[in-house]
Amino acid sequence: MNDIYRLPDSFVANFKRQFQSDNSIRSKNTLANEWLAQYVGAQDGGFEYRDHYTRTASETVLDRQGNCMSLVVLSASLADVLNVPVELYDIDVEPFWDRRGGFYLVNGHVNLSLLPPEDSHTVLFRGTEVLIDFLPERSVRAYRKKRVNKRQLSAMYYNNVAAEALVRADYDTAYALVKKSIILDPQLVAAINTLAVIYRHKGFDDEAEQVYRAALQVNSQDLSTLYNLALILGEQDRLVEWAEIHKVLELARINNPFYYFDMAQQAYFDSQYQNALIWYKRAVAKADYRHEFYFGLSRAYWATGDERLAEKSLKRALALSDTSNKQRYQSKLQAMRRN
Repeated sequence: MNDIYRLPDSFVANFKRQFQSDNSIRSKNTLANEWLAQYVGAQDGGFEYRDHYTRTASETVLDRQGNCMSLVVLSASLADVLNVPVELYDIDVEPFWDRRGGFYLVNGHVNLSLLPPEDSHTVLFRGTEVLIDFLPERSVRAYRKKRVNKRQLSAMYYNNVAAEALVRADYDTAYALVKKSIILDPQLVAAINTLAVIYRHKGFDDEAEQVYRAALQVNSQDLSTLYNLALILGEQDRLVEWAEIHKVLELARINNPFYYFDMAQQAYFDSQYQNALIWYKRAVAKADYRHEFYFGLSRAYWATGDERLAEKSLKRALALSDTSNKQRYQSKLQAMRRN
C-alpha cells in the first residue's frame, strides 16, 4: 500500500526546500496547508487533470498530471511530507458512466481537505481547511460526501488500476490488483463488481454470478452490478429474474448520459440532424464533462447550418479533451474556421 504514496527522495528534499524558501523570501509564514493548496494548483493548473489513467504519487509528480484519484493520492503524500492533516472524502456525485470493453465501468470521485497544521504549543487564530478537488469544470461542494480513511482510499486506487488492466485484457494483473483492493476494503462494491467482470471475461459465469450477488448483499441498488448480472440472466434465458432486474435498470437508464449519446449518434448517422441535436443536448445536460458529447453536438450544429454554435461546441470539446483527442479537435477547429 505504501508504494502508492511513496515519493522520490530527491523530489521530497527539493519540495521541502521550496516550501521553506517561499516562506523565507515572502516573509508571509504561509500555513503549510494553504501553501500546499497553491502548489498542487487544483484551480490554477499546477498539476493537470487527465482522466482514464491512474498513477502513483511518484508517477504523478513526474508527469505533472493525473486523474482525480492520482491527484488526491499525490496531495495526500505531499501533505504527509509537510505534516499537514488531511480528510479524505468519497463524493456522491452522479456516476461517471464510461463504456469500455463491452461492459460498464462507473468511476467514482474523491477529494480531500487540507487542515491547518497541528501544534500543541501554538493557538491559531487564523487558517482554515482548504478543499482540494480536481474534477474539472464541476462544483461538488453541494454533493453528499462520505469520509474515508487512507486504507479505503488505497482500495479505491487498486480497483481503479484493476479496471484499467481489465480494459487492456490483462486479466491476471487485474485479478491481482482487485484482490488487493478487496483485502483492504471488503465492502467496496466497485471492487467486488470488478472481480465478477474478470470472471465473466475468463468464462466463469457461475463464479461471476456468485460474486455479483455478494456485491448486491452490500448494496442491492448498485447499477453496475445489476447491469452485468442481467447480462448473465439474459444469456441463460432466466427471463423472470432478468425482468425483475430490468425494471430497476430501465428506471436508471434515463439517468445514464450514454443512453442519450447513443440515440444522438444513431440519429446523426441516419441524417436526422435536428433529432441528433435534441439527444446530444440531453447527453450534455447529464454529463457536461464529456468531450465527445460536445464534439457530437458540434457536428450536429454544423450539419444544421449553425456555424457559430458548432464552433462554440467544438471549442468546449477541445477544452475538455485528453491528450489523445486534442490534435484531432484542433485540426477540425482549424478546418471549420477555413470554411
